[in-house]
Amino acid sequence: MDRRSFVIGGAAAAGALAAGPAFAQDVFPSHAITIINAFPPGGVNDLVTRPLATAMEPILKQPVVVETKAGAGGQVGAQVGASAKPDGYTLLSHNTGISGYAEVDKLFDRPPKATRADFVTLARLVADPVVLLVNDQQPYKTLKDFVDDARQRPNTVLYSSGGLYGATHLPMALLATAAGGLQLRHLPTNGGGPAITAILGNNVQATAQTVSASLTHIKSGKLRPLALYGGTRSKVLPEVPTLKELGYDVEYYLWAGLFAPRGLPPAVFATLRDATRRAVQDPEFRSAMDKVETPIAYQDADEFRAWWDADARRMAAVIKQIGRVEPR
Repeated sequence: MDRRSFVIGGAAAAGALAAGPAFAQDVFPSHAITIINAFPPGGVNDLVTRPLATAMEPILKQPVVVETKAGAGGQVGAQVGASAKPDGYTLLSHNTGISGYAEVDKLFDRPPKATRADFVTLARLVADPVVLLVNDQQPYKTLKDFVDDARQRPNTVLYSSGGLYGATHLPMALLATAAGGLQLRHLPTNGGGPAITAILGNNVQATAQTVSASLTHIKSGKLRPLALYGGTRSKVLPEVPTLKELGYDVEYYLWAGLFAPRGLPPAVFATLRDATRRAVQDPEFRSAMDKVETPIAYQDADEFRAWWDADARRMAAVIKQIGRVEPR
């Protein structure tokens, strides 16, 4: 071999070695994935996201870290998720509230901070009916007791939610309308957990939260369920009537889903979609959901997107019904 051939061959080998790491970087995932949880501890997203992350780790063979970015009824986390680099390393765990953010911005004549077009759906994970709750210091034993008192004392009964126009504000607005225009006072907080803390501390008299997030407090007697928003009675609260049984045409579920920023490469999308599907089937994830009495209601990416489109129309109608409410 002459010197010229050796130099050319050596350069080619060096190029192949140099290309090795670049090729390896294209293999997804090559490092930890972060799931942004848009709500504080104690709410349905927190209860679902952490065991899901644990189940995804052995499938993806990388750490899956849950990072809480709570605030503004989930809007802070949604904005972080929407603005993240669409490389698959930042995902978003969110719920029903994400459906109406653009409609809220429209109410206030401001540019939307995040729209549904900013996200790719990976999966709907759960869909949990909410339940109307009062604390143990209240006299209400039935929904009729609650509604009658609210009618007699307008703007006196106070309820908590996870934030203005959020997933636990909307069901109270639906009930208020269905009951003929109840005038209730609203204490928005930064998530389902803080909203439950507010009612446990008797800072409010009522709230609408998921069965899973409130069941421990119901069993302890600290919270009293008056009516369920589901289409059928809950298996774990069989004595609690549905709103429809009581004559109110209201049905509402708080769902939680997994999203990625728009622009995700197809191969990365396929990997995450498959990993999420397999994680939901994992026995340990299912056991974790059973422990918190959260019904798994999995929908794959395409089915979830279609369902989300319909849900957004429902939520937009409720937001218009609420109207413009200035944040405190």
